[in-house]
Amino acid sequence: MKFSRRQFLNVSGGAVVASCLGTPPSLVGQDTQQQVAKPLDSQLGITTSSLTYQLSPRAKENQLTLLELPRIMRDELGMTVIDLNTSTLASTDPKYLDQVRAAADKAGCVLTNLKMNQPKLDMNSPDTAVRNKALDTYKASIDAASHLGLKWARPLPLVPKPDMKIHVASYRELCEYGAERNVQLLVENYGWMQSDPASLVKLVDLIGENVAACPDTGNWNNDKIRYAGLKQTFPIAVTCDFKARNLGPRGEHPRYDLKRCFEIGWNSGFRGPWCFEHANQDRKVLFKELLLLREMLQTWMKGAAKQSSGS
Repeated sequence: MKFSRRQFLNVSGGAVVASCLGTPPSLVGQDTQQQVAKPLDSQLGITTSSLTYQLSPRAKENQLTLLELPRIMRDELGMTVIDLNTSTLASTDPKYLDQVRAAADKAGCVLTNLKMNQPKLDMNSPDTAVRNKALDTYKASIDAASHLGLKWARPLPLVPKPDMKIHVASYRELCEYGAERNVQLLVENYGWMQSDPASLVKLVDLIGENVAACPDTGNWNNDKIRYAGLKQTFPIAVTCDFKARNLGPRGEHPRYDLKRCFEIGWNSGFRGPWCFEHANQDRKVLFKELLLLREMLQTWMKGAAKQSSGS
């Protein structure tokens, strides 16, 4: 059974898609967990920040463009999900965005999210002009996300803890704007949020509507906070940045326990998409390590599914 990109991303929370396997997390804003399959369950991909050294907005020698990436995802990495960053979009002109969508469709890939990482924006500023500039910039990016058919967009958390009254009001304004364009806003643990394992759950609850969590496995101040934070956050997560730091030749990861991060997500009911965030200046090494991460997660998912079914 095939779906268009828009159908693939916008299957309603209550719709059961028989051709897809897995159990999603609880739906934000609902009191009970609905056991429904989603088209993005078990799907693997990358965040385009993984290609910091390889991806250029425009064609350059020995570098890739976003228009080439979907084919490479299919042919060289065997993955389907692409989580975008504003820095990797060469333009927000509708003609260019149409080309990006067409390239993804042709390769059988799906574009899911836009990380709005524009520098020097502060939607938490007490200065109305500064805050409005940030909100206007984010709204323009949400327009681009909507044109691309994306499901999600994420503003960049800052390092200092904000005035929560201003922060929540700004988020709500973006959530309302996104809702009119079929784009849900995400909250990611970065900056001030990294020290509190409950930070994402608290903020999602305060914002209330058209918002969900995107946990990053790497962005926590220490392991105690990491595992506690993931345990609290995965039940309200709709996507995950599965971040890996330096890897050994067989996937060893001394920085923190990748399998434990996966297991916390799985046991919380999260099934995907899992988007690898892992950079390396050497393209050959990067692709080898992304393939290693893909194999590891596929093996873990297969084992966990068997265990869940009792076979």
